[in-house]
Amino acid sequence: MERRIKDRYGDTIYQEALARYDIKPARVTPLDGFESFIYEFTRDEQQYILRISHSLRRRPDQIAGEVDWINYLADGGVPAARAVSSAQNNLVEAIDDGHEGFFLATAFEKAPGNHIKPEAWNGDFFERYGRLLGRMHALSQEYRPPKTAWRRPEWNDPEMLDLKPWIPASEPLVMERWLELEAHLATLPKDTAGYGLIHQDAHAGNFFVDEDGRITLFDFDDSIYGWYGYDIAIALFYAIMGEPDWPAFTRSFLSRFLTGYAQENRLPPAWLREIPHFLKLREIDLYAVIHRSFDVQNLDHPWVIRYMDGRRERIEAGLPYIDFDFASMGSHLGE
Repeated sequence: MERRIKDRYGDTIYQEALARYDIKPARVTPLDGFESFIYEFTRDEQQYILRISHSLRRRPDQIAGEVDWINYLADGGVPAARAVSSAQNNLVEAIDDGHEGFFLATAFEKAPGNHIKPEAWNGDFFERYGRLLGRMHALSQEYRPPKTAWRRPEWNDPEMLDLKPWIPASEPLVMERWLELEAHLATLPKDTAGYGLIHQDAHAGNFFVDEDGRITLFDFDDSIYGWYGYDIAIALFYAIMGEPDWPAFTRSFLSRFLTGYAQENRLPPAWLREIPHFLKLREIDLYAVIHRSFDVQNLDHPWVIRYMDGRRERIEAGLPYIDFDFASMGSHLGE
Protein backbone atom coordinates (compact mmCIF):
# COMPACT_ATOMS: atom_id res chain seq x y z
CA MET A 1 0.00 0.00 0.00
CA GLU A 2 1.23 3.49 -0.79
CA ARG A 3 2.56 5.42 2.19
CA ARG A 4 0.50 8.52 1.39
CA ILE A 5 -2.69 6.46 1.73
CA LYS A 6 -1.58 4.87 5.01
CA ASP A 7 -0.73 8.30 6.40
CA ARG A 8 -4.27 9.60 5.81
CA TYR A 9 -6.00 6.64 7.42
CA GLY A 10 -6.96 6.54 11.07
CA ASP A 11 -9.62 5.68 13.60
CA THR A 12 -11.94 8.49 12.50
CA ILE A 13 -12.13 7.08 8.97
CA TYR A 14 -12.51 3.55 10.30
CA GLN A 15 -15.36 4.43 12.65
CA GLU A 16 -17.16 6.37 9.96
CA ALA A 17 -16.95 3.41 7.57
CA LEU A 18 -18.45 1.14 10.24
CA ALA A 19 -21.26 3.61 10.80
CA ARG A 20 -22.03 3.86 7.08
CA TYR A 21 -22.60 0.10 6.96
CA ASP A 22 -24.21 -0.19 10.39
CA ILE A 23 -21.40 -2.43 11.66
CA LYS A 24 -20.87 -2.95 15.37
CA PRO A 25 -17.17 -2.50 16.26
CA ALA A 26 -17.19 -5.60 18.46
CA ARG A 27 -18.07 -7.74 15.44
CA VAL A 28 -15.14 -6.69 13.23
CA THR A 29 -11.86 -8.52 12.60
CA PRO A 30 -9.01 -6.91 10.63
CA LEU A 31 -7.56 -8.92 7.74
CA ASP A 32 -4.41 -8.52 5.69
CA GLY A 33 -4.79 -6.21 2.71
CA PHE A 34 -2.16 -5.44 0.09
CA GLU A 35 -3.71 -2.35 -1.53
CA SER A 36 -6.66 -1.58 0.79
CA PHE A 37 -7.73 -1.88 4.43
CA ILE A 38 -9.74 -5.10 4.72
CA TYR A 39 -12.00 -6.27 7.55
CA GLU A 40 -14.36 -9.16 8.18
CA PHE A 41 -17.59 -8.38 10.02
CA THR A 42 -20.71 -10.19 11.14
CA ARG A 43 -24.22 -8.78 10.87
CA ASP A 44 -27.46 -10.68 11.40
CA GLU A 45 -25.37 -13.84 11.76
CA GLN A 46 -24.01 -13.43 8.23
CA GLN A 47 -20.35 -12.79 7.44
CA TYR A 48 -19.21 -9.98 5.18
CA ILE A 49 -16.05 -8.22 4.05
CA LEU A 50 -15.50 -4.48 4.36
CA ARG A 51 -12.93 -2.92 2.05
CA ILE A 52 -11.67 0.63 2.54
CA SER A 53 -9.64 1.94 -0.38
CA HIS A 54 -8.73 5.45 -1.49
CA SER A 55 -9.47 7.75 -4.41
CA LEU A 56 -5.72 8.15 -4.98
CA ARG A 57 -5.81 4.56 -6.22
CA ARG A 58 -9.34 4.17 -7.64
CA ARG A 59 -11.87 6.87 -8.44
CA PRO A 60 -15.39 6.46 -6.99
CA ASP A 61 -16.85 5.85 -10.46
CA GLN A 62 -14.32 3.08 -11.06
CA ILE A 63 -15.38 1.30 -7.89
CA ALA A 64 -19.05 1.79 -8.80
CA GLY A 65 -18.26 0.07 -12.10
CA GLU A 66 -16.47 -2.74 -10.30
CA VAL A 67 -19.33 -3.57 -7.95
CA ASP A 68 -21.95 -3.25 -10.69
CA TRP A 69 -20.04 -5.79 -12.78
CA ILE A 70 -19.63 -8.15 -9.83
CA ASN A 71 -23.37 -8.21 -9.20
CA TYR A 72 -24.09 -8.56 -12.94
CA LEU A 73 -21.84 -11.62 -13.04
CA ALA A 74 -23.45 -13.11 -9.93
CA ASP A 75 -26.89 -12.59 -11.49
CA GLY A 76 -25.62 -14.41 -14.57
CA GLY A 77 -24.46 -17.50 -12.71
CA VAL A 78 -20.82 -16.69 -11.97
CA PRO A 79 -20.02 -17.65 -8.36
CA ALA A 80 -18.77 -14.22 -7.27
CA ALA A 81 -18.98 -12.59 -3.84
CA ARG A 82 -21.70 -9.97 -4.27
CA ALA A 83 -21.38 -6.34 -3.26
CA VAL A 84 -23.92 -5.31 -0.61
CA SER A 85 -25.48 -1.93 0.12
CA SER A 86 -24.72 0.43 2.98
CA ALA A 87 -27.30 1.63 5.50
CA GLN A 88 -28.13 4.42 3.03
CA ASN A 89 -28.52 1.90 0.20
CA ASN A 90 -25.25 2.84 -1.52
CA LEU A 91 -22.81 0.33 -2.96
CA VAL A 92 -19.92 2.76 -2.51
CA GLU A 93 -19.54 5.14 0.42
CA ALA A 94 -17.13 8.09 0.00
CA ILE A 95 -15.57 9.42 3.22
CA ASP A 96 -13.72 12.74 3.08
CA ASP A 97 -10.10 12.29 4.16
CA GLY A 98 -9.51 15.98 5.00
CA HIS A 99 -6.88 16.26 2.24
CA GLU A 100 -9.12 16.80 -0.81
CA GLY A 101 -9.47 13.05 -1.30
CA PHE A 102 -11.79 10.26 -0.23
CA PHE A 103 -11.63 6.88 1.40
CA LEU A 104 -14.06 4.60 -0.42
CA ALA A 105 -15.86 1.92 1.59
CA THR A 106 -17.50 -1.07 -0.04
CA ALA A 107 -18.86 -4.27 1.46
CA PHE A 108 -19.23 -7.77 0.05
CA GLU A 109 -20.68 -11.08 1.02
CA LYS A 110 -17.95 -13.30 2.40
CA ALA A 111 -17.22 -16.17 0.05
CA PRO A 112 -18.09 -19.57 1.58
CA GLY A 113 -15.32 -22.00 2.32
CA ASN A 114 -11.62 -21.25 2.48
CA HIS A 115 -8.48 -21.29 0.35
CA ILE A 116 -8.18 -24.50 -1.61
CA LYS A 117 -6.55 -27.44 0.15
CA PRO A 118 -3.57 -29.13 -1.54
CA GLU A 119 -5.42 -32.42 -1.88
CA ALA A 120 -8.22 -30.69 -3.81
CA TRP A 121 -5.80 -29.08 -6.30
CA ASN A 122 -6.39 -31.60 -9.08
CA GLY A 123 -7.74 -32.07 -12.59
CA ASP A 124 -11.41 -31.99 -11.60
CA PHE A 125 -10.83 -28.70 -9.81
CA PHE A 126 -8.89 -27.23 -12.76
CA GLU A 127 -11.88 -27.96 -14.99
CA ARG A 128 -14.28 -26.17 -12.63
CA TYR A 129 -11.80 -23.30 -12.41
CA GLY A 130 -11.77 -23.02 -16.21
CA ARG A 131 -15.56 -23.10 -16.36
CA LEU A 132 -15.75 -20.20 -13.93
CA LEU A 133 -13.50 -18.00 -16.08
CA GLY A 134 -15.25 -19.13 -19.24
CA ARG A 135 -18.64 -18.17 -17.84
CA MET A 136 -17.30 -14.80 -16.72
CA HIS A 137 -15.86 -14.05 -20.16
CA ALA A 138 -19.03 -15.14 -21.94
CA LEU A 139 -21.06 -12.73 -19.81
CA SER A 140 -18.49 -9.96 -20.30
CA GLN A 141 -19.20 -9.96 -24.02
CA GLU A 142 -22.73 -8.75 -23.26
CA TYR A 143 -21.97 -6.40 -20.37
CA ARG A 144 -22.44 -2.65 -20.72
CA PRO A 145 -21.98 -0.41 -17.66
CA PRO A 146 -25.16 1.51 -16.73
CA LYS A 147 -23.23 4.80 -16.75
CA THR A 148 -20.42 5.77 -19.10
CA ALA A 149 -18.39 7.06 -16.16
CA TRP A 150 -18.50 3.60 -14.58
CA ARG A 151 -16.54 2.01 -17.41
CA ARG A 152 -13.45 0.30 -16.02
CA PRO A 153 -10.00 1.28 -17.39
CA GLU A 154 -8.29 -0.30 -20.38
CA TRP A 155 -5.38 -2.68 -19.77
CA ASN A 156 -2.74 0.03 -20.36
CA ASP A 157 -4.44 2.92 -18.57
CA PRO A 158 -1.76 4.61 -16.41
CA GLU A 159 -4.12 4.33 -13.43
CA MET A 160 -3.84 0.54 -13.68
CA LEU A 161 -0.48 -0.08 -15.33
CA ASP A 162 2.15 2.59 -14.79
CA LEU A 163 5.43 0.72 -14.51
CA LYS A 164 7.86 3.40 -15.58
CA PRO A 165 8.10 5.18 -12.19
CA TRP A 166 8.82 1.89 -10.41
CA ILE A 167 11.36 0.20 -12.66
CA PRO A 168 14.70 1.43 -11.25
CA ALA A 169 16.62 3.87 -13.43
CA SER A 170 19.65 1.64 -12.84
CA GLU A 171 17.89 -1.13 -14.82
CA PRO A 172 17.50 0.31 -18.34
CA LEU A 173 17.40 -3.15 -19.94
CA VAL A 174 14.33 -4.09 -17.85
CA MET A 175 12.68 -0.90 -19.08
CA GLU A 176 13.65 -1.75 -22.66
CA ARG A 177 12.07 -5.19 -22.35
CA TRP A 178 8.90 -3.64 -20.95
CA LEU A 179 8.63 -1.11 -23.79
CA GLU A 180 9.11 -3.87 -26.37
CA LEU A 181 6.35 -5.92 -24.76
CA GLU A 182 4.02 -2.94 -24.44
CA ALA A 183 4.50 -2.15 -28.14
CA HIS A 184 3.62 -5.72 -29.11
CA LEU A 185 0.51 -5.86 -26.94
CA ALA A 186 -0.70 -2.57 -28.42
CA THR A 187 -0.91 -4.29 -31.84
CA LEU A 188 -3.28 -7.05 -30.66
CA PRO A 189 -6.91 -6.90 -31.81
CA LYS A 190 -9.69 -5.95 -29.42
CA ASP A 191 -12.59 -7.83 -30.96
CA THR A 192 -15.40 -8.95 -28.67
CA ALA A 193 -14.45 -12.62 -29.04
CA GLY A 194 -11.07 -12.05 -27.41
CA TYR A 195 -11.25 -8.78 -25.48
CA GLY A 196 -13.54 -7.47 -22.77
CA LEU A 197 -13.88 -6.87 -19.05
CA ILE A 198 -11.66 -9.30 -17.13
CA HIS A 199 -10.84 -9.97 -13.48
CA GLN A 200 -7.05 -9.68 -14.02
CA ASP A 201 -6.18 -11.39 -10.73
CA ALA A 202 -8.19 -14.63 -10.61
CA HIS A 203 -5.59 -16.73 -8.80
CA ALA A 204 -6.03 -19.07 -5.83
CA GLY A 205 -5.56 -16.25 -3.34
CA ASN A 206 -8.71 -14.60 -4.67
CA PHE A 207 -11.23 -17.41 -4.44
CA PHE A 208 -12.52 -19.72 -1.74
CA VAL A 209 -13.66 -23.32 -2.18
CA ASP A 210 -16.38 -24.88 -0.05
CA GLU A 211 -16.64 -28.49 1.14
CA ASP A 212 -18.48 -29.48 -2.03
CA GLY A 213 -15.74 -28.06 -4.24
CA ARG A 214 -17.69 -24.98 -5.30
CA ILE A 215 -15.51 -21.95 -6.09
CA THR A 216 -16.45 -18.37 -5.21
CA LEU A 217 -14.36 -15.59 -6.75
CA PHE A 218 -13.68 -12.26 -5.04
CA ASP A 219 -11.37 -9.21 -5.13
CA PHE A 220 -12.29 -7.62 -8.46
CA ASP A 221 -10.37 -4.46 -7.61
CA ASP A 222 -7.97 -4.92 -10.56
CA SER A 223 -10.68 -5.58 -13.16
CA ILE A 224 -9.93 -3.97 -16.53
CA TYR A 225 -10.75 -4.19 -20.20
CA GLY A 226 -8.19 -6.66 -21.47
CA TRP A 227 -7.75 -9.90 -23.35
CA TYR A 228 -9.49 -13.01 -22.10
CA GLY A 229 -6.25 -14.85 -22.75
CA TYR A 230 -4.60 -12.60 -20.19
CA ASP A 231 -7.02 -13.82 -17.50
CA ILE A 232 -6.13 -17.41 -18.45
CA ALA A 233 -2.41 -16.60 -18.37
CA ILE A 234 -2.69 -15.08 -14.90
CA ALA A 235 -4.38 -18.22 -13.58
CA LEU A 236 -1.48 -20.27 -14.97
CA PHE A 237 1.16 -17.75 -13.82
CA TYR A 238 0.36 -18.31 -10.16
CA ALA A 239 -0.68 -21.97 -10.45
CA ILE A 240 2.75 -22.99 -11.69
CA MET A 241 4.71 -21.34 -8.88
CA GLY A 242 6.54 -23.93 -6.84
CA GLU A 243 5.78 -26.79 -9.25
CA PRO A 244 8.96 -28.87 -9.68
CA ASP A 245 7.99 -30.28 -13.09
CA TRP A 246 6.46 -27.23 -14.74
CA PRO A 247 6.18 -28.66 -18.30
CA ALA A 248 4.14 -31.63 -17.07
CA PHE A 249 2.08 -29.45 -14.74
CA THR A 250 1.37 -26.87 -17.45
CA ARG A 251 0.09 -29.53 -19.83
CA SER A 252 -1.98 -31.19 -17.10
CA PHE A 253 -3.39 -27.90 -15.83
CA LEU A 254 -4.27 -26.39 -19.20
CA SER A 255 -5.75 -29.57 -20.64
CA ARG A 256 -8.41 -29.62 -17.92
CA PHE A 257 -8.69 -25.86 -17.40
CA LEU A 258 -9.28 -25.14 -21.11
CA THR A 259 -11.68 -28.07 -21.41
CA GLY A 260 -13.78 -26.49 -18.66
CA TYR A 261 -13.40 -23.04 -20.16
CA ALA A 262 -14.68 -24.22 -23.55
CA GLN A 263 -17.88 -25.48 -21.92
CA GLU A 264 -18.83 -21.88 -21.14
CA ASN A 265 -17.10 -19.69 -23.72
CA ARG A 266 -15.64 -20.06 -27.20
CA LEU A 267 -12.23 -18.43 -27.37
CA PRO A 268 -10.43 -18.63 -30.74
CA PRO A 269 -7.47 -21.00 -30.16
CA ALA A 270 -5.14 -18.53 -31.95
CA TRP A 271 -5.10 -16.54 -28.71
CA LEU A 272 -3.08 -19.29 -27.05
CA ARG A 273 -0.07 -18.10 -29.04
CA GLU A 274 -0.17 -14.85 -27.06
CA ILE A 275 0.00 -16.49 -23.64
CA PRO A 276 3.82 -16.09 -23.43
CA HIS A 277 3.35 -12.33 -23.88
CA PHE A 278 0.56 -12.21 -21.30
CA LEU A 279 2.72 -14.14 -18.84
CA LYS A 280 5.55 -11.70 -19.43
CA LEU A 281 3.16 -8.79 -18.81
CA ARG A 282 2.31 -10.13 -15.38
CA GLU A 283 5.96 -11.00 -14.67
CA ILE A 284 7.23 -7.45 -15.32
CA ASP A 285 4.17 -5.81 -13.76
CA LEU A 286 4.71 -7.77 -10.54
CA TYR A 287 8.43 -6.99 -10.62
CA ALA A 288 7.64 -3.25 -10.77
CA VAL A 289 4.94 -3.46 -8.07
CA ILE A 290 7.40 -5.15 -5.71
CA HIS A 291 9.87 -2.31 -6.30
CA ARG A 292 7.05 0.11 -5.49
CA SER A 293 5.82 -1.62 -2.34
CA PHE A 294 8.95 -3.18 -0.78
CA ASP A 295 12.51 -2.26 0.08
CA VAL A 296 14.10 -4.68 -2.36
CA GLN A 297 17.50 -4.31 -0.71
CA ASN A 298 16.12 -5.60 2.59
CA LEU A 299 13.37 -8.04 1.70
CA ASP A 300 11.88 -10.06 4.55
CA HIS A 301 8.78 -11.45 2.83
CA PRO A 302 9.42 -15.13 1.88
CA TRP A 303 7.18 -15.19 -1.19
CA VAL A 304 8.63 -11.94 -2.53
CA ILE A 305 12.19 -13.16 -1.90
CA ARG A 306 11.51 -16.32 -3.93
CA TYR A 307 9.90 -14.39 -6.76
CA MET A 308 12.67 -11.80 -7.04
CA ASP A 309 15.50 -14.35 -6.95
CA GLY A 310 17.09 -14.06 -10.42
CA ARG A 311 14.03 -12.23 -11.78
CA ARG A 312 15.90 -9.21 -13.07
CA GLU A 313 18.34 -11.39 -15.00
CA ARG A 314 15.53 -13.43 -16.58
CA ILE A 315 13.66 -10.32 -17.68
CA GLU A 316 16.78 -8.70 -19.08
CA ALA A 317 17.68 -11.86 -20.99
CA GLY A 318 14.22 -11.99 -22.55
CA LEU A 319 13.59 -15.49 -21.21
CA PRO A 320 9.97 -16.66 -21.22
CA TYR A 321 8.24 -17.02 -17.88
CA ILE A 322 7.78 -20.66 -18.88
CA ASP A 323 8.94 -22.24 -22.13
CA PHE A 324 5.95 -24.18 -23.44
CA ASP A 325 4.16 -24.75 -26.76
CA PHE A 326 0.82 -23.21 -25.84
CA ALA A 327 -0.55 -23.53 -29.38
CA SER A 328 -0.44 -27.31 -28.90
CA MET A 329 -3.31 -26.99 -26.43
CA GLY A 330 -5.72 -25.59 -29.03
CA SER A 331 -7.72 -28.82 -29.27
CA HIS A 332 -8.98 -28.22 -25.73
CA LEU A 333 -10.67 -25.04 -26.95
CA GLY A 334 -12.35 -26.94 -29.77
CA GLU A 335 -9.78 -26.32 -32.52
